Amino acid sequence: MTDLSDLPPVWPGRRGLTAARPAVPLLAALALWGYAVRHTDVSRLDDFGLVTALHPAFWAGLVVLTAGFWYTVRDPRRPGGWPAAYVLGLLVMERATQAVLYPTPLYAWAWKHDGVVDHLLTAGGLQTADQIGDMAVYDQWPGFFAAQAALVRLLGVESTAMYMAWWPLVSSLMLLLPLLLIYRTFTEDRRLIWTAVWLFYVANWVGQDYFSPQSVAFALHLGVLAVVLRRYGRSGGARGRRGQAVWTAVLSALVVAMVISHQLTPAMLAVSLLALCLVRRSRDWVPPVTTAVIFLAWCGTAALPFLSAAMPDMIRSVGDVGGNVATGYGATPTGTGAVATSWAARLLSGTVLLLAVAGVWRQRVLRHRATPLLVIAAAPLPMFVASSYGSEMIFRVLMFMLPGAAFFAAAALLPRVRTLAAEAEADARGPRARATAPAAGRRAVAVAGPLLALVAATLAFVPSYSGKDRINYFPPEEVALVQRLFDQAPEGSTVVAANRNYPLAYASYGTVDHYWFLDDDRRHVDEILRSPAATLARDMTGVERPARAYFLLTQGQFANSEMNGQLTGDQLDRIRDSVAASPRFRLVAENSAGVVYELRREGGAER
Repeated sequence: MTDLSDLPPVWPGRRGLTAARPAVPLLAALALWGYAVRHTDVSRLDDFGLVTALHPAFWAGLVVLTAGFWYTVRDPRRPGGWPAAYVLGLLVMERATQAVLYPTPLYAWAWKHDGVVDHLLTAGGLQTADQIGDMAVYDQWPGFFAAQAALVRLLGVESTAMYMAWWPLVSSLMLLLPLLLIYRTFTEDRRLIWTAVWLFYVANWVGQDYFSPQSVAFALHLGVLAVVLRRYGRSGGARGRRGQAVWTAVLSALVVAMVISHQLTPAMLAVSLLALCLVRRSRDWVPPVTTAVIFLAWCGTAALPFLSAAMPDMIRSVGDVGGNVATGYGATPTGTGAVATSWAARLLSGTVLLLAVAGVWRQRVLRHRATPLLVIAAAPLPMFVASSYGSEMIFRVLMFMLPGAAFFAAAALLPRVRTLAAEAEADARGPRARATAPAAGRRAVAVAGPLLALVAATLAFVPSYSGKDRINYFPPEEVALVQRLFDQAPEGSTVVAANRNYPLAYASYGTVDHYWFLDDDRRHVDEILRSPAATLARDMTGVERPARAYFLLTQGQFANSEMNGQLTGDQLDRIRDSVAASPRFRLVAENSAGVVYELRREGGAER
């Protein structure tokens, strides 16, 4: 693939600006951010999450940062380090705000992965489904967790909970280098490169940057694409073959790390590499074949127990497009805040995709030279039909489309690309054939229009990414309550809760069972609503001594149930009050974030 050399912009830049001028809006934005986080209270989040809790200075800082970035990146005389500094500032404001504001890590699934790492450290090795049940799936894809267990020991910390709040920032930084390498394969215009990077980050609201195998696997995915696009098929001869052998070894190492860590990402990678070969934008079949062989080898050996059990459901889900878009009990955003943030995310993604279409249409040069990015953006779409992935495939497809889509969306915001060859041809035809600078009015629109679009997208990221923080944030009191429960629960105990949205939900999962009654069908949930204490007591019987059965209801469960259309707060209050009034239950612990009850061995009739 030949790099594309672009000419400077057609509009004249301002003269006499000092080299340090771009630092002013950057420092001002970071100062506003620092002021905002010091004056933001997250103790009482509403259904809009962090959106309404943030101090207005935060929003002003984002506007200043975006404007400073746009006016800096569009000037060809600016040193290349300034756009990078602005992108780093964006990542701090986007991904570090929550780590600074919240005293505990966000997101129940991050806490789940912390429990997996803790189990790996405690057990000392991998275990089978006979030993740890459904959670054995993590022992069949242990790469991420084994690496984190080694990091915990290396750092000498108690658990990954000590640093996982900062993981969104770390994992986002891991994507920067492969993104730059991919984009620089198709253009040397830093305006286009850095605007594409900016759009990628503000449109990547899906949230897979949290402490998870997907966060690392996605970085490896982009790394493999960068190697394939930049290094394969570039030179011949013995030296070229030796170089290609080295890059094949690098690619294989990246693929192995990915395959042993995550189930979906290798499949997405294989589809993308295969698509590049089928449309003849990559003439080397080594990368897709290598990826497929390593992936199938792992699936046929270490991952075979899980796949054997899951394969019937996976086959049945093929073609079930409705499973990716269906909503219903337990999956419907409920309330003004949840609905508004859901629509903000949809509009953000839709806008970037529409901009990408516009960029493909108006940038003929890029459409030809950057066809591989078009292929990479389109390749994940068949996965939308292949599987629902627990109703999450639509979000994963969007995430894997984004590197290519962001590039062409950025192209839509910039003037038309003019290559050196096209400019020389215009010179040969005469002065009238050359492009002329646009009039002042058109130039102002060309600058202000894209800036407004960039500012709107950057601001829309916040509700899309942080609008559900009422669900994802667990105050220290809730962490302490759940920790107290697991500290005293004997081996073989069972914890019953409304749903799994609470911290440490998978703590001691090798020795303590869990039952979330909102995962049951609606008929059983209705039975619990009619007679809460009696039904729950019946469900919790059968735990043999010395194990015990506990009922746990916390703030996070209330938030998740209310905002996802499960049970209302009044219904959960009625369940809690029924348990509290029943002689079959004994209060074990209580604070402002929740309650813990233990099922008595003997007791009177329920109320």
